[in-house]
Amino acid sequence: MKRIAILGCENSHANAFLKFIREREEFSDVEVVGVYSDQGEAAAKLNEQFGVPVLEDYGEAVGKLDGLIITARHGDNHYKYAKPYVDSGIPMFIDKPITVSEEEAVEFMRRLKEKNTPISGGSSLKQDVFVKQLKQAAADRVGGATLGGLVRAPYQKENPYGGFYFYAQHLVEMVCEIFGRFPISVTAKENGGQLHVLFRYEDYDCVGLFCDNNYYYYASRMAESDVQSFVIPSTEDWFYEEFKEFYGILSGEPQTITYEEFISPVFIMNAIQRSLVSGTEEAVRPIEL
Repeated sequence: MKRIAILGCENSHANAFLKFIREREEFSDVEVVGVYSDQGEAAAKLNEQFGVPVLEDYGEAVGKLDGLIITARHGDNHYKYAKPYVDSGIPMFIDKPITVSEEEAVEFMRRLKEKNTPISGGSSLKQDVFVKQLKQAAADRVGGATLGGLVRAPYQKENPYGGFYFYAQHLVEMVCEIFGRFPISVTAKENGGQLHVLFRYEDYDCVGLFCDNNYYYYASRMAESDVQSFVIPSTEDWFYEEFKEFYGILSGEPQTITYEEFISPVFIMNAIQRSLVSGTEEAVRPIEL
């Protein structure tokens, strides 16, 4: 059996993952040792629905696990929950946002890298079939070179889980997947309650539209002789694909992303925040692990 725990189980990821474990034969060798949340009622609900044990402390399962899932709503809790388990070197799924702080993200990844700890996670939107199609089209230069693009996704201006950072990684990671993990700079403006962000790359720009509490996803890539655009419907497939990726590293498969790529959205989100304050173009800081 592959023994795992789910820490920070307040959101829909925990419910979806537990449902897959219970209902899908391909994951029948996964045993959930326990769940934990600083919001005790969230863990209690999962115990009632799925019969999984509730941990009294997030570090309680150290030495008892083959893998760890961290799905806290607040990004500030992700590294905190992971710390007791880092020295174990067990594979980790880390939900978005990976962290809120650039400095914490670097420290987190350095420790995981030292232990060769396999990682997966981030925004589930990178698992979307249309996002993958646009990523492949860019890589294959369908229609010629990429000229630019537009990505739309929700964000939440006001919430108790880190404000802008709570939901913003969805749009940022869609941009990263399709147009590249490391934009040079960003310029962000607010108008009508929405955020408009220009992501600058070496040879083209991409526009991001963050819509406050408007849960509608869209992505478009413009090339020299082609335009591909998709309205992206919400689907359980996102959760399935990201759990399948975690199950892969849990089973010994290599991770699909570098540590630098994994935390790139943290650096981009912080650059957006700086631009909103300064009113000017802000460089995306380099990542040094």
